[in-house]
Amino acid sequence: MELRATSDVTWELPRQDGMLVPGRIFASEALLAKAVEDQAIRQVANVAHLPGIVEASLAMPDIHWGYGFPIGGVAATDVAAGGVVSPGGVGFDICCGVRLLASNFEEDEFRSRRDEVMAQLDVHIPRGLGKGAIAEKGLLASVLRDGGAAVLAAGYGWEEDLERCEERGTSRGADPEQISARALERGAGQLGSLGAGNHFLEVQVVDQVFDETAAAAFGLSAGMVTVMIHCGSRGLGHQTCTDQLRLMGKAVGRYGITVPDRQLACVPVDSPEGSRYLGAMEAAANFAWANRHVLAHAARLAFASAFGMSVDSTGMRLVYDVAHNLAKLETHEIAGRRARLCVHRKGATRAFGPGHPDLPADLRDIGQPVLVPGSMGTASWVLRGVADNPAFASAAHGAGRVMSRTAAKKQQTGGEVRRRLEDSGIAVRPGSVKLLAEEAPYAYKDVDEVVDVCERARLAARVARLVPIGVVKG
Repeated sequence: MELRATSDVTWELPRQDGMLVPGRIFASEALLAKAVEDQAIRQVANVAHLPGIVEASLAMPDIHWGYGFPIGGVAATDVAAGGVVSPGGVGFDICCGVRLLASNFEEDEFRSRRDEVMAQLDVHIPRGLGKGAIAEKGLLASVLRDGGAAVLAAGYGWEEDLERCEERGTSRGADPEQISARALERGAGQLGSLGAGNHFLEVQVVDQVFDETAAAAFGLSAGMVTVMIHCGSRGLGHQTCTDQLRLMGKAVGRYGITVPDRQLACVPVDSPEGSRYLGAMEAAANFAWANRHVLAHAARLAFASAFGMSVDSTGMRLVYDVAHNLAKLETHEIAGRRARLCVHRKGATRAFGPGHPDLPADLRDIGQPVLVPGSMGTASWVLRGVADNPAFASAAHGAGRVMSRTAAKKQQTGGEVRRRLEDSGIAVRPGSVKLLAEEAPYAYKDVDEVVDVCERARLAARVARLVPIGVVKG
């Protein structure tokens, strides 16, 4: 497909073959070549057919092939103009996201107790395909309704955590009645668990600070040990997406909607089916908010136990928690007018700039923390939202895969990957040694290059670079 460079990091895919808007990809030449190779650009074009889509079908620099939407895809539809919501624009792991904790520890303190800390994390962080940390009867129902607030009320975490969480850790439009019995069954007992695949808990150290003012506002400083948690809504979210796709696939025809890929099944946002999907999605999102909240609580307990101190003494404050698989009803300016849009971010994160009313008061002058994890064994980044973001206040969510899990396993065994990480000074506690090969660093794009594009494209600005010193894998 013909692409035209409009800047050194922005590429336009002109309207063609029924596209309602152009495609727009933020990428370096090297990152773009990878997106073309895995056919993700074709998915950018397909998304441009969605009814009510405005401006462009957008793609972040970590773009790669996904279900319906590319991972790294962003699309906004105008609700008043018949704009649609598409589960393919959210994905199966609803509200998968990243939570970052600061701490009172420096790197040398961690290394002096490294084995004890990693052993305690091994105990406190359930992972893999098994059960979670909480089996309290009746808690699941309140979690689906109230998210992080429900587990806080049950005694997990700190009150201040909610202030530093997107939506304060609760999706208010949740409709738990839309969660099927099968989804409830799959989610039961999984609360407070990491899961498998690319999910992780990583102990990191702040390697470099690029924006001292923003870093101080976020509670970060050079040499500080941090903990990053990446996970989502587990089996409950996956089943909810599966259920809703089945229902939506039947409803598409009733609204006379045609799309070039059945994986883009969609309905008008304001339709009964659209309302039911959003209610189900937000209930599953509440499970994810609560899940990361409980995992952060467990990480604090692990550090406190390893260091023989109180949890409060660890200083493990929440920097921020932000999702990267959601559809949100937001107001943005389109062609000089304010419009209510359904913004799909699939493998893309919110990146609100300074002054946005949804930001915590103490961050409003700085902009939102944007968390961009790298691959296992490579750096991760903290960015901040900036004004005049050209992608509906969105930014990249990570490094993005460049190699399938099957291909990655052919390069090295899990044991070889573990040895290389340990040799580089990174302690590894895998749920499955065999599965480590699927998440090896070489299976992902260069996160530093992704972040460079984000900054040059005015999606977000650098604040701090974090490097791993301990990894707990699902």
